Amino acid sequence: MDIEVIVFGALTRMVQALVAASPTIFVGWLVAAIFERILGREGTYRLFGGNTWRQLPQAWLLGMLLPVCSLGVIPVMHQMRKSGISGGTILAFGLTAPLFNPISVLYGLTLSDPLAILAFSLCSLLLITILGLLWDRLFPNSQQPLEALEKTPYGLRRIAAVALSMAHQAWSRSSLYMFLAILGVGILAGLLPAGVLQRAAGKDDTLAPLTMSAVATLAYITPMTAIVQVASMFQHGNSVAAAFALLTLGTGVNLGLLVWMVRHYGFGRSLVWLGCLVGIVLVMSYSLDRPLRPKGIEPADHTHAFDTYCNPFVSGEQDYWASSKRVLQEAATPAETVSLALCGGLLLAGGLLWRLDRPQRAMQWLLHAPKVDSTAKPSAMRDIVLPDWVIAGVVLGGLVGSSLLGCFLYYPPVGEIRREMHSIEAEMFTAYQNGQWDKLEYWIPIQEDWAHKMKVSAYLRGRPLDRYTDLKLQVYKTKLELLEHATCDRDRQEALEYGRAGSKAFGRLKKALGD
Repeated sequence: MDIEVIVFGALTRMVQALVAASPTIFVGWLVAAIFERILGREGTYRLFGGNTWRQLPQAWLLGMLLPVCSLGVIPVMHQMRKSGISGGTILAFGLTAPLFNPISVLYGLTLSDPLAILAFSLCSLLLITILGLLWDRLFPNSQQPLEALEKTPYGLRRIAAVALSMAHQAWSRSSLYMFLAILGVGILAGLLPAGVLQRAAGKDDTLAPLTMSAVATLAYITPMTAIVQVASMFQHGNSVAAAFALLTLGTGVNLGLLVWMVRHYGFGRSLVWLGCLVGIVLVMSYSLDRPLRPKGIEPADHTHAFDTYCNPFVSGEQDYWASSKRVLQEAATPAETVSLALCGGLLLAGGLLWRLDRPQRAMQWLLHAPKVDSTAKPSAMRDIVLPDWVIAGVVLGGLVGSSLLGCFLYYPPVGEIRREMHSIEAEMFTAYQNGQWDKLEYWIPIQEDWAHKMKVSAYLRGRPLDRYTDLKLQVYKTKLELLEHATCDRDRQEALEYGRAGSKAFGRLKKALGD
């Protein structure tokens, strides 16, 4: 690779990762602000089980429910440390929270073998339990004393304090660690040429888990992306061991998180933890490989699932600016664009506060509200004063509920999906007839995504696809993948053949759906 390819490829992947992470980064700042200004230090300590046997299981459960990624979890871990929570519990939460959330678990259960996803979830519980117990046993005094924190008064001032705390979280060292994680993505893209990982996860490749472990440590993967890639690996008969290593290390670990650990716990302790993590993950990976290996699937000789970790460009392309713009436009969704704008606004607000209000006079004004006369008769318009744990529970429960509601928004009704797929099929028909490769590269992944969503949508609404319709959907997805391979190879004859076969398969799918 020449220097221009390395620079443009690395920057493109870094921006792509930032856009994908923006929703969960925003949620991470929100959760950290709730811990700081609503639950408080003692409430956060109790939420994670205090110094009892429940702390590790509760950290796993909370991590499974809260929709954060390995970037958004960093400010949350910082607040947990200030609350005097043990290092083992903090690291258990930090590893679990990015792995799964309600949407990704549901997606995985309907796209790949449900037994495999359940096994992966239970193994993650076993993994964080072992790591947490080892950490607390080896380093029993790793937690810092609980920091004193002024209680936030109730009412509108508390809401404003949460918003102000989010801005402070945005302009803090946590964002620096996030930038380091994004930088790791750029380093990986600079080191790996385009397509070099297409044969890195073969079913019989004993080195596949080691390869995935090395790549995943620097990679940043959102929970949804990881679960889609794991499902794709099952559908193509790739290595189950590599899939588990990718999900655990790629989603749960990044360069910024490792630097955060080194700063707070020291290099030696962090190295021991990372060594134990990789060792246990590899043992579990090889143990799961044969029992969960899918039956009756002919392994694919290569896959494009890991192309996002490599450089998106090859030497010889002329207009890298246009290519970068196309890659980013294809990757960004409307929700991610809005989230990115919100994160940018919080970062700007935090920077202005750091510049103009370093003593945090605004926060002090919010915290020192006028005393309320508790003997005065409450008026009809006065708000009911609820305990802090009730407010925090409602807000955190709302985040979980929003994730569940988001499932129905993310997966529209089957009829609407079919109409969208019909329109895209018409676009692809024109593209493969005329050899419009860029157009095909744009529409095929979108069509594949809609095809995956169709099955999940039917499952969500209590009317799962019958076996005949499901088989027609699988046939169509296979034809789409063949068309994708022909498009990557720029093979006009194969593109025409697989495109026409795909159009026929889509027609049969529509009939099976009752069109």
